[in-house]
Amino acid sequence: MKLYAKAAALCLLVGAVAAAPSGAAPSGAAPSGAAPSSAAPSSAAPSSAILRVGILPDADSLPLLVAEAEGLFAKEGARVELVTFKAAVERDAALQSGAVDGVISDLLAAALAVQGGFELRVTSLTDGRYGIVTAPGSGLDKPEQLRGVEVGISSNTIIEYATHSLLFAAGVPVAEIKGLPVPKIPVRMELLLTGQLKAACLPEPLLSAAQARGARLVAASDDAGLRAGVLLFTKKSLDTRLADITAFYRAYATAAARINADPAKYRPFLVDKAGFPAEVKDSYRFVRYEKPRLPSEADVRAVVAWMRSRGLLAAEVQPAAILDGRALSGF
Repeated sequence: MKLYAKAAALCLLVGAVAAAPSGAAPSGAAPSGAAPSSAAPSSAAPSSAILRVGILPDADSLPLLVAEAEGLFAKEGARVELVTFKAAVERDAALQSGAVDGVISDLLAAALAVQGGFELRVTSLTDGRYGIVTAPGSGLDKPEQLRGVEVGISSNTIIEYATHSLLFAAGVPVAEIKGLPVPKIPVRMELLLTGQLKAACLPEPLLSAAQARGARLVAASDDAGLRAGVLLFTKKSLDTRLADITAFYRAYATAAARINADPAKYRPFLVDKAGFPAEVKDSYRFVRYEKPRLPSEADVRAVVAWMRSRGLLAAEVQPAAILDGRALSGF
Protein backbone atom coordinates (compact mmCIF):
# COMPACT_ATOMS: atom_id res chain seq x y z
CA MET A 1 0.00 0.00 0.00
CA LYS A 2 2.92 2.38 0.68
CA LEU A 3 3.95 2.09 -2.96
CA TYR A 4 0.53 3.27 -4.11
CA ALA A 5 0.62 6.13 -1.64
CA LYS A 6 3.97 7.32 -2.95
CA ALA A 7 2.69 7.09 -6.51
CA ALA A 8 -0.63 8.88 -5.96
CA ALA A 9 0.80 12.37 -6.16
CA LEU A 10 1.98 11.80 -9.72
CA CYS A 11 -1.11 10.03 -11.09
CA LEU A 12 -2.71 13.28 -12.26
CA LEU A 13 0.52 14.36 -13.97
CA VAL A 14 0.86 11.09 -15.88
CA GLY A 15 -2.83 10.91 -16.73
CA ALA A 16 -2.87 14.47 -18.02
CA VAL A 17 -0.35 13.63 -20.74
CA ALA A 18 -2.64 11.01 -22.25
CA ALA A 19 -5.09 13.24 -24.17
CA ALA A 20 -4.38 14.36 -27.74
CA PRO A 21 -6.05 14.72 -31.16
CA SER A 22 -6.06 12.05 -33.86
CA GLY A 23 -3.60 11.95 -36.72
CA ALA A 24 -1.83 10.02 -39.45
CA ALA A 25 -0.37 6.68 -40.42
CA PRO A 26 2.23 4.86 -38.38
CA SER A 27 5.65 4.35 -39.84
CA GLY A 28 6.80 0.83 -40.53
CA ALA A 29 9.31 -0.79 -38.20
CA ALA A 30 12.17 -2.76 -39.69
CA PRO A 31 14.35 -5.05 -37.60
CA SER A 32 17.81 -3.54 -37.23
CA GLY A 33 20.42 -3.17 -34.52
CA ALA A 34 20.16 -0.39 -31.96
CA ALA A 35 23.11 1.27 -30.32
CA PRO A 36 23.14 0.68 -26.57
CA SER A 37 24.68 3.05 -24.06
CA SER A 38 28.45 3.20 -24.42
CA ALA A 39 29.02 2.95 -20.67
CA ALA A 40 30.96 -0.14 -19.67
CA PRO A 41 29.03 -2.94 -17.94
CA SER A 42 29.60 -3.49 -14.23
CA SER A 43 31.46 -6.59 -13.05
CA ALA A 44 30.38 -6.12 -9.43
CA ALA A 45 28.29 -8.72 -7.60
CA PRO A 46 24.59 -8.00 -6.96
CA SER A 47 23.88 -5.98 -3.81
CA SER A 48 21.68 -6.96 -0.88
CA ALA A 49 19.19 -4.17 -1.58
CA ILE A 50 15.73 -5.02 -2.95
CA LEU A 51 15.12 -4.27 -6.62
CA ARG A 52 11.44 -3.39 -7.04
CA VAL A 53 9.87 -3.96 -10.45
CA GLY A 54 6.31 -3.02 -11.37
CA ILE A 55 4.28 -5.41 -13.51
CA LEU A 56 0.78 -5.83 -14.92
CA PRO A 57 -1.06 -9.19 -15.12
CA ASP A 58 -0.19 -9.83 -18.76
CA ALA A 59 1.89 -11.98 -21.08
CA ASP A 60 4.89 -9.61 -20.89
CA SER A 61 5.17 -10.19 -17.14
CA LEU A 62 4.89 -13.99 -17.16
CA PRO A 63 8.67 -14.75 -17.20
CA LEU A 64 9.14 -12.47 -14.18
CA LEU A 65 6.38 -14.23 -12.26
CA VAL A 66 7.93 -17.61 -13.08
CA ALA A 67 11.38 -16.36 -12.05
CA GLU A 68 9.96 -15.26 -8.71
CA ALA A 69 7.98 -18.45 -8.10
CA GLU A 70 10.90 -20.74 -8.97
CA GLY A 71 13.55 -18.86 -7.00
CA LEU A 72 15.54 -17.80 -10.05
CA PHE A 73 16.19 -14.25 -8.86
CA ALA A 74 17.63 -15.56 -5.60
CA LYS A 75 19.73 -18.10 -7.51
CA GLU A 76 21.33 -15.22 -9.42
CA GLY A 77 21.99 -13.36 -6.19
CA ALA A 78 19.36 -10.67 -6.76
CA ARG A 79 16.69 -9.61 -4.27
CA VAL A 80 13.70 -8.75 -6.48
CA GLU A 81 10.22 -7.72 -5.40
CA LEU A 82 7.52 -7.73 -8.07
CA VAL A 83 4.81 -5.11 -7.50
CA THR A 84 1.57 -5.72 -9.39
CA PHE A 85 -0.41 -2.71 -10.61
CA LYS A 86 -3.96 -2.73 -11.99
CA ALA A 87 -3.52 0.31 -14.23
CA ALA A 88 -0.70 1.76 -16.30
CA VAL A 89 -1.12 5.24 -14.80
CA GLU A 90 -0.40 3.88 -11.29
CA ARG A 91 2.57 1.89 -12.60
CA ASP A 92 4.09 4.90 -14.36
CA ALA A 93 3.57 7.21 -11.39
CA ALA A 94 5.25 4.66 -9.10
CA LEU A 95 8.32 4.56 -11.34
CA GLN A 96 8.55 8.33 -11.63
CA SER A 97 8.17 8.79 -7.86
CA GLY A 98 10.92 6.26 -7.09
CA ALA A 99 8.53 3.76 -5.48
CA VAL A 100 9.81 1.13 -7.91
CA ASP A 101 13.11 0.86 -9.78
CA GLY A 102 11.75 -0.51 -13.05
CA VAL A 103 8.50 -1.50 -14.78
CA ILE A 104 7.04 -3.51 -17.61
CA SER A 105 5.88 -0.74 -19.93
CA ASP A 106 5.96 0.34 -23.59
CA LEU A 107 7.83 2.67 -25.91
CA LEU A 108 5.01 5.23 -25.89
CA ALA A 109 5.20 5.65 -22.12
CA ALA A 110 9.00 5.81 -22.33
CA ALA A 111 8.96 8.60 -24.91
CA LEU A 112 6.38 10.60 -22.94
CA ALA A 113 8.38 10.25 -19.73
CA VAL A 114 11.65 11.33 -21.35
CA GLN A 115 9.90 14.30 -22.98
CA GLY A 116 8.60 15.22 -19.51
CA GLY A 117 12.12 15.29 -18.10
CA PHE A 118 12.09 11.97 -16.24
CA GLU A 119 15.39 10.07 -16.34
CA LEU A 120 14.16 6.67 -17.55
CA ARG A 121 15.76 4.22 -19.95
CA VAL A 122 14.48 1.30 -22.03
CA THR A 123 16.61 -1.71 -21.12
CA SER A 124 14.96 -4.39 -23.27
CA LEU A 125 11.95 -5.44 -25.28
CA THR A 126 9.34 -7.69 -23.68
CA ASP A 127 7.24 -10.31 -25.41
CA GLY A 128 3.51 -9.75 -25.13
CA ARG A 129 0.60 -9.88 -27.51
CA TYR A 130 -2.02 -7.39 -28.61
CA GLY A 131 -4.64 -8.41 -31.12
CA ILE A 132 -7.70 -7.21 -32.99
CA VAL A 133 -10.69 -9.50 -32.54
CA THR A 134 -14.13 -9.29 -34.11
CA ALA A 135 -17.48 -9.97 -32.49
CA PRO A 136 -19.01 -13.46 -32.61
CA GLY A 137 -21.35 -13.74 -35.57
CA SER A 138 -20.15 -10.47 -37.13
CA GLY A 139 -18.92 -12.17 -40.31
CA LEU A 140 -15.70 -10.15 -40.09
CA ASP A 141 -12.71 -12.45 -40.37
CA LYS A 142 -10.07 -10.35 -42.16
CA PRO A 143 -8.44 -7.09 -41.06
CA GLU A 144 -9.16 -5.41 -44.40
CA GLN A 145 -12.88 -5.81 -43.67
CA LEU A 146 -12.51 -3.29 -40.85
CA ARG A 147 -12.42 -0.27 -43.17
CA GLY A 148 -14.66 2.29 -41.52
CA VAL A 149 -15.62 -0.14 -38.73
CA GLU A 150 -15.30 1.18 -35.18
CA VAL A 151 -12.66 -0.74 -33.23
CA GLY A 152 -12.70 -0.52 -29.44
CA ILE A 153 -9.42 0.92 -28.15
CA SER A 154 -7.85 2.97 -25.38
CA SER A 155 -6.77 6.32 -26.83
CA ASN A 156 -3.15 7.36 -27.29
CA THR A 157 -1.78 4.09 -25.93
CA ILE A 158 0.05 1.04 -27.19
CA ILE A 159 -3.40 -0.45 -27.91
CA GLU A 160 -4.27 2.35 -30.34
CA TYR A 161 -0.76 2.22 -31.82
CA ALA A 162 -1.15 -1.53 -32.39
CA THR A 163 -4.60 -1.04 -33.94
CA HIS A 164 -3.33 1.60 -36.39
CA SER A 165 -0.19 -0.37 -37.22
CA LEU A 166 -1.96 -3.70 -37.82
CA LEU A 167 -4.78 -2.24 -39.93
CA PHE A 168 -2.47 0.03 -41.90
CA ALA A 169 -0.22 -2.96 -42.67
CA ALA A 170 -3.33 -4.83 -43.90
CA GLY A 171 -4.04 -2.07 -46.41
CA VAL A 172 -6.68 -0.10 -44.54
CA PRO A 173 -6.26 3.62 -45.34
CA VAL A 174 -5.61 5.86 -42.35
CA ALA A 175 -8.81 7.80 -42.96
CA GLU A 176 -10.80 4.57 -42.65
CA ILE A 177 -9.25 3.39 -39.37
CA LYS A 178 -11.91 4.20 -36.79
CA GLY A 179 -11.08 3.85 -33.12
CA LEU A 180 -13.78 4.06 -30.47
CA PRO A 181 -12.32 4.82 -27.03
CA VAL A 182 -13.33 2.30 -24.35
CA PRO A 183 -10.60 2.71 -21.70
CA LYS A 184 -11.59 -0.15 -19.39
CA ILE A 185 -10.40 -3.37 -21.00
CA PRO A 186 -13.02 -5.72 -19.42
CA VAL A 187 -15.80 -3.35 -20.56
CA ARG A 188 -14.31 -3.27 -24.05
CA MET A 189 -14.32 -7.07 -24.17
CA GLU A 190 -17.92 -7.32 -22.98
CA LEU A 191 -19.11 -4.78 -25.54
CA LEU A 192 -17.41 -6.89 -28.19
CA LEU A 193 -18.87 -10.18 -27.01
CA THR A 194 -22.40 -8.76 -26.80
CA GLY A 195 -22.19 -7.33 -30.32
CA GLN A 196 -22.21 -3.69 -29.25
CA LEU A 197 -18.76 -3.40 -30.77
CA LYS A 198 -17.92 -5.16 -34.03
CA ALA A 199 -14.21 -5.22 -33.25
CA ALA A 200 -11.77 -4.43 -30.45
CA CYS A 201 -8.05 -4.45 -29.76
CA LEU A 202 -7.20 -6.37 -26.59
CA PRO A 203 -4.03 -7.43 -24.77
CA GLU A 204 -3.40 -10.88 -23.39
CA PRO A 205 -4.84 -12.56 -21.42
CA LEU A 206 -8.20 -11.00 -22.32
CA LEU A 207 -7.40 -11.52 -26.00
CA SER A 208 -7.46 -15.28 -25.40
CA ALA A 209 -10.49 -14.95 -23.12
CA ALA A 210 -12.45 -13.22 -25.88
CA GLN A 211 -11.47 -15.92 -28.37
CA ALA A 212 -12.57 -18.61 -25.92
CA ARG A 213 -15.99 -16.97 -25.94
CA GLY A 214 -16.35 -16.86 -29.71
CA ALA A 215 -14.47 -13.75 -30.87
CA ARG A 216 -12.34 -14.14 -34.00
CA LEU A 217 -8.70 -13.03 -34.10
CA VAL A 218 -7.95 -11.12 -37.32
CA ALA A 219 -4.52 -9.59 -36.53
CA ALA A 220 -1.93 -9.93 -33.75
CA SER A 221 1.14 -7.95 -32.81
CA ASP A 222 3.53 -10.90 -32.55
CA ASP A 223 2.52 -12.28 -35.95
CA ALA A 224 3.14 -8.84 -37.48
CA GLY A 225 6.49 -8.29 -35.73
CA LEU A 226 5.16 -5.26 -33.85
CA ARG A 227 7.64 -4.45 -31.09
CA ALA A 228 6.69 -1.81 -28.52
CA GLY A 229 6.46 -3.56 -25.12
CA VAL A 230 9.56 -2.90 -23.02
CA LEU A 231 11.18 -2.98 -19.60
CA LEU A 232 12.12 0.43 -18.22
CA PHE A 233 14.48 1.26 -15.39
CA THR A 234 15.40 4.62 -13.94
CA LYS A 235 18.76 5.95 -15.03
CA LYS A 236 19.70 6.24 -11.36
CA SER A 237 19.07 2.50 -10.88
CA LEU A 238 21.13 1.66 -13.95
CA ASP A 239 23.99 3.89 -12.81
CA THR A 240 24.05 2.62 -9.22
CA ARG A 241 22.63 -0.93 -9.36
CA LEU A 242 23.70 -2.30 -12.70
CA ALA A 243 24.86 -5.63 -11.23
CA ASP A 244 21.40 -6.16 -9.69
CA ILE A 245 19.64 -5.43 -12.98
CA THR A 246 22.02 -7.69 -14.90
CA ALA A 247 21.30 -10.53 -12.44
CA PHE A 248 17.58 -9.77 -12.82
CA TYR A 249 17.92 -10.29 -16.57
CA ARG A 250 19.77 -13.58 -16.16
CA ALA A 251 16.84 -14.88 -14.11
CA TYR A 252 14.37 -13.49 -16.65
CA ALA A 253 16.15 -15.28 -19.49
CA THR A 254 16.17 -18.59 -17.61
CA ALA A 255 12.45 -18.32 -16.85
CA ALA A 256 11.67 -17.44 -20.47
CA ALA A 257 13.60 -20.49 -21.68
CA ARG A 258 11.72 -22.73 -19.25
CA ILE A 259 8.34 -21.47 -20.48
CA ASN A 260 9.38 -21.94 -24.11
CA ALA A 261 10.62 -25.48 -23.43
CA ASP A 262 7.43 -26.70 -21.77
CA PRO A 263 4.49 -24.28 -22.03
CA ALA A 264 1.96 -26.93 -20.98
CA LYS A 265 3.65 -27.17 -17.59
CA TYR A 266 2.76 -23.54 -16.93
CA ARG A 267 -0.95 -23.67 -17.80
CA PRO A 268 -1.99 -24.08 -14.13
CA PHE A 269 0.45 -21.27 -13.26
CA LEU A 270 -1.45 -18.86 -15.53
CA VAL A 271 -4.49 -18.95 -13.27
CA ASP A 272 -2.98 -19.90 -9.91
CA LYS A 273 -0.07 -17.46 -9.87
CA ALA A 274 -0.29 -15.02 -12.79
CA GLY A 275 -3.91 -13.99 -12.24
CA PHE A 276 -5.14 -14.88 -15.73
CA PRO A 277 -8.88 -15.66 -16.15
CA ALA A 278 -9.69 -19.35 -15.54
CA GLU A 279 -11.32 -19.64 -18.96
CA VAL A 280 -7.98 -19.18 -20.75
CA LYS A 281 -6.14 -21.95 -18.89
CA ASP A 282 -6.56 -24.49 -21.69
CA SER A 283 -6.89 -22.17 -24.69
CA TYR A 284 -4.18 -19.58 -24.05
CA ARG A 285 -1.63 -19.39 -26.86
CA PHE A 286 1.74 -18.89 -25.22
CA VAL A 287 3.99 -16.16 -26.51
CA ARG A 288 7.40 -17.30 -27.72
CA TYR A 289 9.80 -15.50 -25.40
CA GLU A 290 13.06 -14.30 -26.91
CA LYS A 291 16.31 -13.62 -25.10
CA PRO A 292 16.61 -10.09 -23.70
CA ARG A 293 17.42 -7.57 -26.44
CA LEU A 294 16.98 -3.86 -27.06
CA PRO A 295 14.37 -2.48 -29.45
CA SER A 296 15.84 -1.49 -32.79
CA GLU A 297 16.21 2.18 -33.64
CA ALA A 298 13.53 1.58 -36.29
CA ASP A 299 11.12 0.36 -33.60
CA VAL A 300 11.67 3.56 -31.62
CA ARG A 301 11.42 5.83 -34.64
CA ALA A 302 8.15 4.18 -35.75
CA VAL A 303 6.55 4.82 -32.36
CA VAL A 304 7.88 8.38 -32.16
CA ALA A 305 6.65 9.19 -35.68
CA TRP A 306 3.16 7.92 -34.84
CA MET A 307 3.09 9.87 -31.57
CA ARG A 308 4.22 13.07 -33.28
CA SER A 309 1.56 12.64 -35.96
CA ARG A 310 -1.01 12.66 -33.17
CA GLY A 311 0.44 15.61 -31.30
CA LEU A 312 1.59 13.51 -28.35
CA LEU A 313 5.21 14.64 -28.61
CA ALA A 314 6.26 18.26 -29.01
CA ALA A 315 9.70 17.35 -30.33
CA GLU A 316 11.62 14.42 -31.78
CA VAL A 317 12.84 11.82 -29.28
CA GLN A 318 16.03 10.16 -30.47
CA PRO A 319 16.59 6.41 -29.83
CA ALA A 320 19.87 7.19 -28.06
CA ALA A 321 17.94 9.26 -25.50
CA ILE A 322 15.91 6.30 -24.27
CA LEU A 323 17.85 3.09 -25.04
CA ASP A 324 20.39 1.65 -22.59
CA GLY A 325 21.88 -1.79 -23.22
CA ARG A 326 24.35 -1.97 -20.33
CA ALA A 327 22.37 -4.60 -18.42
CA LEU A 328 22.27 -6.93 -21.44
CA SER A 329 25.99 -7.59 -21.60
CA GLY A 330 26.42 -11.31 -22.11
CA PHE A 331 23.16 -11.79 -24.00
